[in-house]
Parts: sequence; C-alpha cells; structure tokens
Amino acid sequence: MAHAAHAHDPDKYFIPHGSNLPFFGSVSLLILMVGASMTLTGVGIGSWVLLLGLGLVFALFFLWFGKVVEENQAGLYNMQVDRSFRMGMMWFIISEVMFFAAFFGALFYARQLALPWLGGEGGKAITSFLYPGFEASWPFGGSGPERLTPREDGTFEVMAPWGLPAINTALLLTSGVTLTIAHHALKEGKRGVLNLFLALTFILGFIFLGVQAYEYHHAWTDLGLQLGTGIYGSTFFMLTGFHGLHVTVGAIMLFVIWLRCLKGHFTPERHFAFEGVAWYWHFVDVVWLGLFVFVYWL
Repeated sequence: MAHAAHAHDPDKYFIPHGSNLPFFGSVSLLILMVGASMTLTGVGIGSWVLLLGLGLVFALFFLWFGKVVEENQAGLYNMQVDRSFRMGMMWFIISEVMFFAAFFGALFYARQLALPWLGGEGGKAITSFLYPGFEASWPFGGSGPERLTPREDGTFEVMAPWGLPAINTALLLTSGVTLTIAHHALKEGKRGVLNLFLALTFILGFIFLGVQAYEYHHAWTDLGLQLGTGIYGSTFFMLTGFHGLHVTVGAIMLFVIWLRCLKGHFTPERHFAFEGVAWYWHFVDVVWLGLFVFVYWL
C-alpha cells in the first residue's frame, strides 16, 4: 500500500526493484546481431541463431512491458512518472527520425551527387575508369560487366507509384484517421467507438503488410528488382523494408493496446500508453509519405 501512495504524491517518484531483464535483453540483442551477421555472411546455422535472437527479444518485450503494465495498474505511477514516459517516447521517436534521415540521406547522396559525378559531372569525374557504355541515369541498377539482376539481359523494372504503393498509402492514411477517431473517443469516454476504430487501425496496418509482401514478391520475381540490383535495389529494399519492420512493430503495439482497452485499462485522463503508440503510428505514416514521394514517385 505504501507504493500505491506514489500515484497520489507528486513529490515521490516510483523506483522499481532490481531486475534481471536488462541483462536478459543484452544477451538477447547479442544473439540477434550475431545471428544476423551469420545469416548475411552465409553461415549455415545463421538463420536459426537469428530466429532464436528474435524469439528472445520478443520474450523480453513481453516480460518487460508486462511488468510496466502491472505496475501501472497497481497505481504505482504518478504524473511525474507519466511525464518521464512521455519524455522517453519523445526522444525515442527523435532517434527514429535520425535513423530514417540517414537512409534518406544515402538515397539523396547516391542519386543527386555520386551518380552524376560518376557520369562525368564535376571537376574530378572518373567516367573514364568505368566500363564502356556506362550511363549515369536514375534508377541505376548497376548493369554493366556483371549482371546484377535475375534476367538474362540484366535489366529490371521500377515499381510504379500508382499501383500497390498508392494502395498502401491510402491504407496508412486511413489508419491515421481511424486512430485519431479512437483517440478522441477515449478522451470522451466512448468505449465502443474506441474499441471499433482502434481495431480498424491495426487491421489496416496488417493489410498494409500483406500488400507490401505481395509487392516484394512481384518486384523480386517479375520485375528483376532485388536487394543486389545496384544502388536502386539496395536503397529501395532497405528503406521500404525498415519501414515495413516499423509498421509490424506498430501494428503489434496497436493490437496490445486494443486488448488493454477491452480490459478497461485506460481513463480519459490517464492513457499515455495509448498516446505513445499513437505518436509512433503517426510517425510511421509520415515516413511512408516520404518514401512514396522520393522512392516511388520522383
């Protein structure tokens, strides 16, 4: 009962008891990274080590966030802790902005600076050192002395923006609207509207992932566009792939928050977990708009 008083005393900050979860998380991330490195270098058991690492990280999230939910429901968090959570989520999203800024920067550098330089622009161009017939045009797939696509002629096709990518754009934008409606319903105490529109949000997220999986299969098998298809293929799959990973994480978080809403965990005044996931999902929406414009359209 003494701990529960923290939720009503603004001068007291909840200090959790010691836990083995940070150590468990460090080991899990080490196994995950080792498995990823082994898989990329072609080591036979690499994929199994990678799957083990993913399973351990998932278990870490389940155990750690489960503990946080348990402490919150026990009334151990006051508004000072709530502000700390908000600050932490804000800095996490800022780090995610920097993460994607690095990949967008790589795309800009390759497209606007490196490729024109290789094509002869600038005072230190090196066109003469490249293979005969080199063309510095975007999208550049690296076709030349070595064939980098599965097609016999070494060609590939780009993913047209107004097909599957446009469908996915509509799905994500719609999910942002449904999430906003759910948020307002939560603040107004309309539990039925909240549960319905929050469910629609994560369903739209999983549909997005299904469309992206079909898009990847189409690009890989029909268009000759693969991860090793020059700088265009690598930037395309790295940017859209990492975004797809974030959509996966976001959709899972939305599903968990939906389950908590069904249990009545949130009130119109105290619902940061919902807001934190909403911030993340809106960030994912904004990143996709950047991808649609700079990767698919322009």
